[in-house]
Amino acid sequence: MTRIVLASKSPTRGAILANAGVAFETMPSRVDERQVEAPLIAAGASPAEVALALAEAKAMDVAINAGNALVVGSDQTLDADGERWDKPETMDAARGQLLSLAGRSHRLHTAVAGVRDGALRWRHVESATLTLRSLSRAEVDRYLETVGEAALGSVGAYQIEGPGIQLFHHIDGDYFAILGLPLLPVLHWLREEGGLG
Repeated sequence: MTRIVLASKSPTRGAILANAGVAFETMPSRVDERQVEAPLIAAGASPAEVALALAEAKAMDVAINAGNALVVGSDQTLDADGERWDKPETMDAARGQLLSLAGRSHRLHTAVAGVRDGALRWRHVESATLTLRSLSRAEVDRYLETVGEAALGSVGAYQIEGPGIQLFHHIDGDYFAILGLPLLPVLHWLREEGGLG
């Protein structure tokens, strides 16, 4: 069986693969995300294109030291009316993001890339539309007090697999992709490449 390497330090992405019964290693990439995305943003790339470029860069970076393993890289961007958002760096920024998203729909683009023997073999983008409830500042503050610094771990400052689901009015999209890894397409690619029995 071919080795599988996840080019991510995300515990959520790791849990998705582990819960699906996939044997894999974790090898986080050393890619400077801001350096990769800066020229793309300057050239007018869409949030989905930026996510895909970052997923590819992470997988290619890890593949250098992964031999003939199947390397899976992933990234996510949030698109709010054409504006691309990054993970909040402070709790104040998280509060601002949530208040800005409240009562509105936004798109979450999750990109994944597969690399083998130093060559990009596969790529995929899954998009979801998420609509938050109308939220008061007090509700946002209560949520942030509940989750603490975990809010800084995801673009949008929410995690739908936990208390963050209470912030939402409607979600249209693949659950696993929203969490950070479009599982069924990944499993299909791994199976095609001989990484799964």
